[in-house]
Amino acid sequence: MNILDQLADYARLRVRNAKELLPPDQIKYLADTFPQGNFAFENALKKPDIAFICECKKASPSKGLIAPEFPYLQIAKEYEDAGADCISVLTEPKWFLGKDDYLKEIAGSVSIPCLRKDFTVDEYMIYEAKLLGASAVLLIVSILSREKIGRYLQICDRLGLSALVEAHDEQEVKTALSCGARLIGVNNRNLRDFSVDTENSRRLRELIPPNVLFVSESGVKDGEDVRRLREIGADAVLVGEALMRAPDKSSKLAELRREV
Repeated sequence: MNILDQLADYARLRVRNAKELLPPDQIKYLADTFPQGNFAFENALKKPDIAFICECKKASPSKGLIAPEFPYLQIAKEYEDAGADCISVLTEPKWFLGKDDYLKEIAGSVSIPCLRKDFTVDEYMIYEAKLLGASAVLLIVSILSREKIGRYLQICDRLGLSALVEAHDEQEVKTALSCGARLIGVNNRNLRDFSVDTENSRRLRELIPPNVLFVSESGVKDGEDVRRLREIGADAVLVGEALMRAPDKSSKLAELRREV
């Protein structure tokens, strides 16, 4: 199995274990009793110029440990103070060393919307995201059927959550659009072998209509990358490793935002 298949399988195991602690009917009830969301994540990306989704990530399968010291609340507040529009929080525990508590605490400490960055393989994880304070979830086309994507989008709409539907190639973009995605992320990283090609966003941009928000994910290292993505009309960029490795994250984000 490639790493993406392993991530998806481990997510299914995590869901099975979680359901033993809190059955599906109970988590659904709790999520439905939470205040209705207002699609804050996608609304934050609807601005005249390119928006920034900044990521809190301790490790990754391709890079290993990125942040041995991980003061996640401090990092999230730095992002907010430096002008980030949204925050992406990894909750996958095995390969990314994420935790649900990271998301819960960050979402409770900042005023900008948060994305639960995880490998959603079951609607249970959408209800979890709602209870953790997320404003958005990630739906990866390559690990979900068309029927599941459509159903998960309906659940997100009912809860007032945004769904970042992630695609890597032309067929996946078409699938996302056919399911009614309002927010499509083109991943420049191939999650099957973790190679990165930032031209992937340029190749797929023309397939996405103006009424659908377009996010370029992965591989953004400097202002020149931002400039190129701005030229093709990206609504937002998701920046992870470049920020996490920067000693001064505020300065790094300021450098990236200077191209706006």
